[in-house]
Amino acid sequence: MSYPQPLTPEEKLAEAKKLLRLPRIVAICGSTRFMAEMTEADLRETEAGKIVVKPGCDMKSPHELWSDPVEAEALKVRLDDLHRAKIRLADEVLVVNVRPSSPSPRSPRAVPPVLRSASTALCHPRG
Repeated sequence: MSYPQPLTPEEKLAEAKKLLRLPRIVAICGSTRFMAEMTEADLRETEAGKIVVKPGCDMKSPHELWSDPVEAEALKVRLDDLHRAKIRLADEVLVVNVRPSSPSPRSPRAVPPVLRSASTALCHPRG
């Protein structure tokens, strides 16, 4: 006799989203060099009826929250962890890369799980 397997956390999350009738959730990913393009993608995805999560801070732009290098490094670690949590929450991942023919170096630890955890990976070209 076989017994039903308990649901994984990911399956429980998917079921809860269905029960709550949530719109699809899209995580926008990419270099913060392209924050303007990510903001445009956010606008378009939101207009399409999706819940959008994306990086909330551009640490390449000056700000008092990351003016101290030691505090900035700790903040970056926390923000990276937060972004990976947003990706796990998402139904789709939209990768903003304005130069798809010349990809920038990426963390080998972050990219494969990101693409495997999402149902879709897209490129948002400039223009």
